Amino acid sequence: MNEVLKTIKNRRSIRSYLQDQINQEELHLIIEAGIYAPTAHNDQPWHFTVIQNEELLSHINEKTKELMAKSEDNFIRTLGLNPKINTIYNAPTLIIVSGKKDALEPKIDCSAAIQNMLIAAESLNIGSVWLSFMTPLFSLQDEVEKLGIPEGYEPYYGAAFGYKNIEKELTAPKRNVDVINHIK
Repeated sequence: MNEVLKTIKNRRSIRSYLQDQINQEELHLIIEAGIYAPTAHNDQPWHFTVIQNEELLSHINEKTKELMAKSEDNFIRTLGLNPKINTIYNAPTLIIVSGKKDALEPKIDCSAAIQNMLIAAESLNIGSVWLSFMTPLFSLQDEVEKLGIPEGYEPYYGAAFGYKNIEKELTAPKRNVDVINHIK
């Protein structure tokens, strides 16, 4: 099977990491994959904030949980109140992808960048997971400032990265293949 397709099919959301930091060469390759994502009108409207500072990672987790605990959604609120939950899964690296506010399709472009980074990480045997729970954190201007997001950019998503702390390979969930409408 083609290596790219194999990597795409093997990628899983990893939620348990070793505390060893990923090396700078691997980090560079992951970000470079994000930079090579397709964009509307080749805008390339993204900015990547790499956080490896343990104190800031801990703050992001605690603040995110605090916001989750106030959610109207019962599932999210329950997770936010659970002391065992870590919203970045104790990963040693967090990458936040922000987009230029005035770009044509910054959220779509940033989504493509994250997908490329997740696939690149898998190709390097590095675990990753796309993080959605931190989105409310990005609505707080003081938190955005702590993250060093450049002016004119809006943070959209985070993704956690680190060496996998799993004993056996995760199996793929059954995929719904009845989602194709082919018109000839």
